[in-house]
Amino acid sequence: MTNFIVSNNVLAGVINLSKKRRKAAEQKKSSFSFSKIVKLIFGIGIACLIILAVNLSNESNKPNVETSKMFTMQTTQGPVILEVYPKLMPVTVENFEKLVTSNFYNGLTFHRVEDWVVQGGDPQGNGSGGPGWTIPLEISPELKNVHGAVAMARSDAPDSAGSQFYILKKDATWLDGKYAVFGKVVQGMEIVDQIKPGDKIESIAVKE
Repeated sequence: MTNFIVSNNVLAGVINLSKKRRKAAEQKKSSFSFSKIVKLIFGIGIACLIILAVNLSNESNKPNVETSKMFTMQTTQGPVILEVYPKLMPVTVENFEKLVTSNFYNGLTFHRVEDWVVQGGDPQGNGSGGPGWTIPLEISPELKNVHGAVAMARSDAPDSAGSQFYILKKDATWLDGKYAVFGKVVQGMEIVDQIKPGDKIESIAVKE
């Protein structure tokens, strides 16, 4: 009888020990899973902070590029106000401004005038000339060939624009993605509509 009681006690002890070990293992597993989740969240947070810091640093290092600039173009028929977009079209606008500040356009003619477009900026006066250099084709999906748009004219070669530009009197969506639209007429489209072949660009200057 005594041996049976001892055996029962031993068995009960083994069962209790087994339960304690199982409980401890479950607690450890739960603790391990929780700690992994905490570490993962912490890691993601740190990564996000690093990315944010890098982006802010890059933004602060960017030059302060103007969104738009205004130019006054005096023509034979009267003044036309142009708005150009340095941020969207940096290469094209820089080239245009370089020509303007050197008085390149002063006295040149509008050699092409059709019912949908006027074109000028050629020192030869026949559509074959330029400033002596060309610029790469630059396209912004935000700028379309619509009524009043100002864009660079070129030959069949995409990177052949230099100084010639056109102003649209009508929408010309078939030109989208092929020609560098870099501005628009914001005042004076009625003047553009009156331009005749041979009329002059008397001057172009930054609008004060």
